[in-house]
Amino acid sequence: MNEVAALSANLRAATEQLTAPGAPFEMSERNVNGVMLRCYINAPVNLRDALDAGRAHGEKTAVTYEDERYTFSDFFSAADRFSHYLVHEAGIRKGDRVAIAMRNYPEWMFAFVGILATGAIVVPLNSWGRAEELGYALKDAGARLVVCDVERYGLVQDQLQALDCQAVVARSGGADIAPATSWEATQSGSAQRPDIALNGDDLAMIMYTSGTTGKPKGAASTHAAICQALMNFELMSYVSAMTNPEVIGKMMGSGFEPCTLLAVPLFHVSGCYAIFLLNLRGGRKTSILYKWDPEEALKVIERERITVFTGVPAMTIAMLESPAFERTDTRSLFSLGAGGAACPPHLKDLIYRKVPDAYPGTGYGMTETNATGSSCTGEAYRLQPTAAGTISPIVDIQSVDAQGTVLPAGERGELMVRSPTNAREYWNLPQATADTFVDGWVRTGDIGYVDEYGFVHVVDRIKDMVIRNGENIYPVEVEGVLTAHPQVIEASVYGLPHPDLGEELAATVNGAADLQIEDLVSYLREHMAGYKIPTQWQLTRQPLVRNATGKLLKPDIRAAHLAQWPHR
Repeated sequence: MNEVAALSANLRAATEQLTAPGAPFEMSERNVNGVMLRCYINAPVNLRDALDAGRAHGEKTAVTYEDERYTFSDFFSAADRFSHYLVHEAGIRKGDRVAIAMRNYPEWMFAFVGILATGAIVVPLNSWGRAEELGYALKDAGARLVVCDVERYGLVQDQLQALDCQAVVARSGGADIAPATSWEATQSGSAQRPDIALNGDDLAMIMYTSGTTGKPKGAASTHAAICQALMNFELMSYVSAMTNPEVIGKMMGSGFEPCTLLAVPLFHVSGCYAIFLLNLRGGRKTSILYKWDPEEALKVIERERITVFTGVPAMTIAMLESPAFERTDTRSLFSLGAGGAACPPHLKDLIYRKVPDAYPGTGYGMTETNATGSSCTGEAYRLQPTAAGTISPIVDIQSVDAQGTVLPAGERGELMVRSPTNAREYWNLPQATADTFVDGWVRTGDIGYVDEYGFVHVVDRIKDMVIRNGENIYPVEVEGVLTAHPQVIEASVYGLPHPDLGEELAATVNGAADLQIEDLVSYLREHMAGYKIPTQWQLTRQPLVRNATGKLLKPDIRAAHLAQWPHR
């Protein structure tokens, strides 16, 4: 039996042990939106109850931000006061939508928990959005109140009256925020949390997709779906611990308390679920980074003794390759996560070279599945660094062809995901809902397959695939090879129209000053077939444009290329 097969068997055995009858993660089939699905029977009924587990941690530090520190008691006191304000002062009722539009601040977290306690639906907004984008989401959700920082308030202030939307402003710094209410004013009243009945099938959140094209869609999820997602994260962490005893032993014996650096947005499932909500439930500290900067991240890692760092692959690479890394005390750092985009092949070697006792990981999930799908940590990542991991026990994943026919193992097609964690619908978009959510399955728009060992492989996005003279080319594969070149910082590969071939492959590369196209072509020829090598190139020394979650904005990059070469 080879190493991958042996690991796959160990993962299955650990999962079976933890999900067996009477075990903590026991499963049974339940009716979810008319479909019978496997669910964890011990999952909390609603998200308010799920997060209340954090109250038991009392005076332990829950959140740090620069020189600010909040215990779990501080955290829940702030959240309870805010929920009391929402109900008794702002008139918020169960089912109302309350938005959050601010950068990563402690008040974002306090507000989130406080909103849930009222039975209102939380609507996290993209804090990178401009006035038009924020206004669109507020109107689409029908938000009755928005909690924002002073910068976002300045963008939406003139729209709020027409939207009939109140505002609470955090960190106003003495600015005139009338007629809004200051965050401090919401904290001056009672800390008695409203007593409101919550059911599992009540909507808990509308999270807008951070897509790279078109208007964002609001994925609306129930309390039960998110509770199942959190329970699944916890199960998979146990499974990983059971199959990685050596590195887990080193982590536990290091003397450092588990804590996470929050360097990704809270309005994204990675920051919200995998870091914030799981840490709150588990009694682990979360340290907020004001703005992504590799050197600042390393300062916080050293000061707060961070044990877990999670970012998109580009962030992980930038931090590990920063000259400051060698000057920083990173003895506490074990777990290095990279999600939100495909991990380039060379990332594994970089991680283990810089952090020999690393416990790296990645996974596959999306807004529509509440970040649930597959996970790949520790030994699984070492053996299968380009995979997205093995499938969670409450999840089914299959690949289908253009006609919807299920494909055999190993054959590439559109990935579909079925799970009790899936969003219920797209808010106010019945046709998009019908197109995407089909009999309990989510059509992901991703191309991929499940191999013979049960590992999920995500090849590319359907809309990004390039067809050159009848040959399918997956740009993410070419990008992975390009970014392994020592002079390349980042690369975006995409298709351009061609009169004879249909499409030809193009690349925009951010790299060293002396980088030459000829060097890149020669390098690619050593690693892949000739038809996969770009024929059109743009070299730059400027960072490539990305969205708030770190994904390359390929339409913008492609448009910039076409603008420079309009005859293409």
